Amino acid sequence: MTRMERDLGISVEMLAVFVRHWLATNPPLPEPAQAAARAQAGERYDAFVAALGRRLAKGPKVREEISDDIVGGQGAE
Repeated sequence: MTRMERDLGISVEMLAVFVRHWLATNPPLPEPAQAAARAQAGERYDAFVAALGRRLAKGPKVREEISDDIVGGQGAE
């Protein structure tokens, strides 16, 4: 249970840092471009949710890929 709490805490912090960075580095769009950007964002979000659903259903999970990269990279040195 402690490991799950730690992993969840890491995930939440990672997401928060990413969102903060993204918000700080992306300038706001001019008014005329905002409607088109909202429409495109909606399409991208739908595609993201669908891809996330497929990934969760079939895998592999990112944390598994990271573990594989770390384990695989240790023998390459």
